[in-house]
Amino acid sequence: MTNKTILKFGAVEHAEAGDLPGWIVVEGHPTMQTAVQHTTEDGKVMSGTWRASPGTYHATYTDYEFVHMIAGRIIITPDGGTPVEVGPGDAFVVEADFKGTWKIVEPVTKHFVVRVA
Repeated sequence: MTNKTILKFGAVEHAEAGDLPGWIVVEGHPTMQTAVQHTTEDGKVMSGTWRASPGTYHATYTDYEFVHMIAGRIIITPDGGTPVEVGPGDAFVVEADFKGTWKIVEPVTKHFVVRVA
């Protein structure tokens, strides 16, 4: 019997390469891969795994995101704000109105949950 209320993420088998909407490369040659591993029936919440290589993006968010870092290191700096460094084991949220840079210092793997606006 399949459990419909619990979904355990397995290995990422299919990830889409390409920059996310609202993410613009500003330094280096970073690449990213996004694997959406679950979407709610109403389409308002997505979760999965994201990977990125070193470099810097300027990101503009329109949706709320919860992140749990698995590997790597990022320095996130809101426009006009103070840098925040995150690494393996860290968990954090990014509000839907965030604008700023994500400097990927070491290759990153993170799990995410996004609430679509």
